Amino acid sequence: MRTISESQLAATLAGVPGVPRVVAAGNFATPARTLAILDSAVGEYRLFMLNAQRGIPDRDGVTLETPFVGPGMRGKPGLRYFPSRLSLVPQLLKETLPPDVVLLHTSVPRDGTVSLGTEVNLLPAAVEAVRARGGLVVAQVNPRMPYTFGDAVLTLDEVDYAVEVDEPLASPVPRPPGEVSARIGARVAELVPDGATLQLGIGAVPDATLAALTGRRGLKVWSEMFSDGVPALEKAGALDPSVPVTASFVFGSAELYDWVDRNPRVRMLRTEKTNDPGLIARQPALVSVNSALQVDLYAQANAGRVRGVVYSGFGGQTDFVVGALHSPGGHAIIALPSWHPKADVSTVVPRLTGPVTSFQHSYIVSEQGTATIWGRDAVSQAQEIVDHVAHPDAREELREGGRALGFPLR
Repeated sequence: MRTISESQLAATLAGVPGVPRVVAAGNFATPARTLAILDSAVGEYRLFMLNAQRGIPDRDGVTLETPFVGPGMRGKPGLRYFPSRLSLVPQLLKETLPPDVVLLHTSVPRDGTVSLGTEVNLLPAAVEAVRARGGLVVAQVNPRMPYTFGDAVLTLDEVDYAVEVDEPLASPVPRPPGEVSARIGARVAELVPDGATLQLGIGAVPDATLAALTGRRGLKVWSEMFSDGVPALEKAGALDPSVPVTASFVFGSAELYDWVDRNPRVRMLRTEKTNDPGLIARQPALVSVNSALQVDLYAQANAGRVRGVVYSGFGGQTDFVVGALHSPGGHAIIALPSWHPKADVSTVVPRLTGPVTSFQHSYIVSEQGTATIWGRDAVSQAQEIVDHVAHPDAREELREGGRALGFPLR
């Protein structure tokens, strides 16, 4: 790894031929400074990021690409969305969408290595893919980036160039769970026994669920990501101290970033490990908690599209639903409010009109109650969803819609 100036990096990037594909760290680990240098030096390029946040380059000449749409790419004209399970995205980069440049956001060097810190995810695969074809790996080296262990650690010879910056890491805007989310979280927590292994997605409901689990003991974490709720569990004595907290990326408060820094309890793995359904299934009593935009009477969930337009994508939901169902004592839970307040519509519909993200869950939970799905016949599943998940104002219409689909609902 050779440390160079910003002007030297600009000149180097300007020399990359053709219309390069650039893979950059996403979520809240975006290497904003090196991305800005690239954008000023290269007129036309393809930008591949996962859950890109607002403020990324968006102009003529930049083609946005992603398998998981974040607010920085959502609704953008010309967006290239690649439907993919998160566990298979590394294969996309190695076989179908090979990168020419990879932009990382790393810790400062330590003992001949740097760490990817809060964002491992698909980056190790991207580094391998770009080095296999003679491309460039550029690190934005930041003393504020935590040093985390596991697959986060790269040797210095895996990085071509480094640019030094000193800037705080981005954090999501804190949104304390509202009353509905808190009620859903409490219901989900009732399904989590002592000793369970947790996977929780992004959002108010997973945060509320974690807050309701501080009284449990012996909990473990195997998840694609986690946020501030996990160190809160550690502080409360809810986590099994003998088992590392395993994830592929984290984001949250500055306190979270301090907690993961050089913490041997935290193990960061590449996404094709954390999201491998086979490895997930080996975790004892894995309880997977994910959200959805809609569910239907077939117990199918839509977590990716709104009125046919992509909102986010598969993410890791499909990986963890399958893995949890095969875990001894595991459960796959979909949690959502029964009513969408902005659209003023029921989130439970007779039948999804768009693509299905996942199906065959153990439970579906709303603030109204908990529907037991696994092990019931199709009619019983539909009745459970109407009686226990749907908003009371929507139930009669759902019964009529269910009957039209062949469900003899009461």
